[in-house]
Amino acid sequence: MGDRPVILLVAHEHADLVEGEFRARYDRDYRIELVGGSAAALDRLRTHVADGVQVAMVAAERRLPDAPAVELLHQVPAVTSTARRVALVPGEEYADALDEMRAALLRRDMDTFVGIPRGARDEEFHVALIELLSEWGWSVARPTVTATDVVALPGDRTATAIHDLLDRLGIPNRTLDPRDDEGRALVESVGPDAELPVVRAFNGRVLAAATPAAVAEAMYGGYDSIPPGQIADVVVVGAGPAGLAAAVYAASEGLSTVVLEREAIGGQAGSSSMIRNYLGFPRGISGMRLAQRSRVQAGRFGARFYTGRPARRIEPGPADEPEHHHVHVDGVQMCARTVVLATGVTYRRLGVPAIDDLVGAGVHYGAATSMAREMTDLDVYVVGGGNSAGQAAVHLAKFAGSVTMLVRRASLAETMSDYLVREIAATPTISVSTRTAVVDGGGDGRLQYLWTQDLDTGERTKTHADGLFCLLGAEPDCAWLPDGLALDDHGFVLTGRDVPRDLWPDGVPPASLETTLRGVFAVGDVRAGSMKRVASASGEGASVMPLVHAHLALLREQEYGT
Repeated sequence: MGDRPVILLVAHEHADLVEGEFRARYDRDYRIELVGGSAAALDRLRTHVADGVQVAMVAAERRLPDAPAVELLHQVPAVTSTARRVALVPGEEYADALDEMRAALLRRDMDTFVGIPRGARDEEFHVALIELLSEWGWSVARPTVTATDVVALPGDRTATAIHDLLDRLGIPNRTLDPRDDEGRALVESVGPDAELPVVRAFNGRVLAAATPAAVAEAMYGGYDSIPPGQIADVVVVGAGPAGLAAAVYAASEGLSTVVLEREAIGGQAGSSSMIRNYLGFPRGISGMRLAQRSRVQAGRFGARFYTGRPARRIEPGPADEPEHHHVHVDGVQMCARTVVLATGVTYRRLGVPAIDDLVGAGVHYGAATSMAREMTDLDVYVVGGGNSAGQAAVHLAKFAGSVTMLVRRASLAETMSDYLVREIAATPTISVSTRTAVVDGGGDGRLQYLWTQDLDTGERTKTHADGLFCLLGAEPDCAWLPDGLALDDHGFVLTGRDVPRDLWPDGVPPASLETTLRGVFAVGDVRAGSMKRVASASGEGASVMPLVHAHLALLREQEYGT
């Protein structure tokens, strides 16, 4: 009973109603506690922190005897930074409280506000709470059940990468030590000389010398299971927001749809701890949840996913098979009447050898959400000034003792959404160093220090660092594409009338999202001129479908003469 995380209720006038509503739904999995005021709540929180008790949520009635709820919730992160914070507004006060609550949200004094239920089955109330508890459980709590086990020695960098993949996929996982009974038994089930890490996937398959790519392929279907001779209407290369949207719309419209992804389904967006400006999610949604729901949605319409290997090349159909293209991955060829390129971008490397030698040992490219728990009370640095870097900093600040953002530009506002700039400014454990770059670093087996440089004065400073998360901006991965596919000077795919006139096939401009290869389209971040936002990538993934249908109709006309 004592192991259950706490939901702390702070209520006075409506205390019985609030306590009854929470106990009716959450008393099995959480320890529900009620106090009557702000001072008592802070005292209880301090006691729980001192005793090592996890607090999942603090829910406070708007008016308390000794302080407003907003004032209390503002103070909660100084005691326990990971607890979700909710203001409970009585129905009769709701209209008058809206401006106050919205202002508090903008200041990040709380996570959300909800009306206190006035009757049975107020599911909107509980949806808001369950979403917050779900995100808390994924990003903060250790899993109480596991779907995948990883047997590895402490400090194994490959195992760290596997855990990051599993967390991005939303798969509960745990680490087993090969010297313990359970870990040893799993290794011996493969063989006494099995090379670590050993992974038991949720489907029961056990892998020795596992890698993230091998685990991904074991989870969602190996390429070797693709039926020979299959011709898909649409092959989507890349499963970020753009690729997932394309898959959902293609499959829902009856097209045979295959999605190829080299890493985790969800792409870079899948590692975002919280996306707050995505349409339809007023309380925000993690990149993992968005990717997970989109994958399930596409799969229910019939889309097939194959992960773990990168696409190596695309070949236009030969003269005897002009109606489809060939997409090659290692050892396998896929035939596709149309191809949608949605490969997104990758984070640029720092280009500092001493730093890159420590990737997986305190240094991470991308948000590495799974590592945030390992940064508790440590000194962490985030390199980058875009939205992904801001989201990573805010998430890390829930655990780390300090988070320092290192930004080459003079201001975050030049490259970051305003809501994130405000959130960072309102988080006391985040500091921002502008016009600053990382020039060196190192440590004994893992990151221990950084050298930074002031880009205006040239002055260098050595500083202690336990973690470095690099989110440096976008580079497209287009070197594998055929020569006939036009790219801009930065390597992004050109489409539509952005293609130079002398490259128009047969003197006709490609369709708006079509490349210089007929039947090959580009959407999302990989496309030159795209907005580089999750919502716009999803929009392009949906918008490409009329163009795909038009090309398929043209192929049918050429084949049948109708």
